[in-house]
Amino acid sequence: MFEQRDSPYPQLKKTHTMARLGRPWTDHKPPPAAPVWSVIEGLGSYYILLAAIELDIFDVIDRTGPTRVETLSKETDSSTYHLRLLLDAVVALGLLDQFDDIYQLNDTAKRYLLTDGPASMAGLVAVAPGPQTNWACLADTVRSGRVASPIENDRAGFYVPLVEGTFTTMYRCAARSDLKLGYSAMSSPRILDLGAGGAPWAIAVLERNSTATAVVNDLPIVIDVAQRKVVQHGVADRTEFLTGDFHQVDLPADEFDLVILGHVCRTEGADGAIDLIKRAFAATRPGGRLILADYFVDPERKLNPHAVLMAATMMASTTRGAGFTHQQFAGWIRSAGFEALRVIEPIGFQQQIVASKPREGQ
Repeated sequence: MFEQRDSPYPQLKKTHTMARLGRPWTDHKPPPAAPVWSVIEGLGSYYILLAAIELDIFDVIDRTGPTRVETLSKETDSSTYHLRLLLDAVVALGLLDQFDDIYQLNDTAKRYLLTDGPASMAGLVAVAPGPQTNWACLADTVRSGRVASPIENDRAGFYVPLVEGTFTTMYRCAARSDLKLGYSAMSSPRILDLGAGGAPWAIAVLERNSTATAVVNDLPIVIDVAQRKVVQHGVADRTEFLTGDFHQVDLPADEFDLVILGHVCRTEGADGAIDLIKRAFAATRPGGRLILADYFVDPERKLNPHAVLMAATMMASTTRGAGFTHQQFAGWIRSAGFEALRVIEPIGFQQQIVASKPREGQ
């Protein structure tokens, strides 16, 4: 005869009924621990993916085709025993497929994790969190208000790999923006890309508008990346370079049809962001437009976790960086003198505020 078993918390069925005390399974049952475990496992998940990229797992499988761990072990010069455990973890994260002990790329890996994938994020994984040692002493940062190893102390070591890693995503976003902004139809537009990194925004415009010219600005340690990228994309003959701090370089007044602030404002704090927007306004010609791209925090700071966590990353890694809401940016943009604000989202999680400088006489 089978042993009769009751469900968890059988006492609730007898004493905590709807008639007596309300909803027994929500009012009295302990909440699940899954959210806590999800955070705990997040650290390991990150390093699992990072290790897979460092071992070239995705590129090797792309080259060999679906394969067994023994082959991958030889290709990556790795311990077969340990590699199998790593591969199984990558499969559990949904970043590889495995059938009958044969590992193969899934669509996510093909698109985002191959070095030459169409929307590759492979180069971004290692640098996206900022200096990783900062996270271990985050509590000290919060107590003291001082970052242990701010990225400003090693701009070359941080920004060069960052702009390399973000180029593909930023370029896709900039290219898709043409569907909303129509910059490919503009007549001889003049572009200013401030803090351009690898210049994905300027390159996207120049490729789609053969009459466009661009001025690309960044620090001396980063401008080399932009110079290489414009050559690779065949637009170097229509690109000028303005080297220096974007808060200090001399900018011509009323000259540019498009001024781009692409994911730079959040590193500068409120005062720095306001200054950049004012400088952008002065450089924009009447009738020209500002494109300000960032991860915008929602007003309640909980409905857009991607932006909220990016703000925490700024807090952990920069001396003055933070996250800002649409409303904050909109207020600063209007105060600078821009009008006709609108928000577009060319690809997921990549939003831009677009605004115009009033024409003369308006």
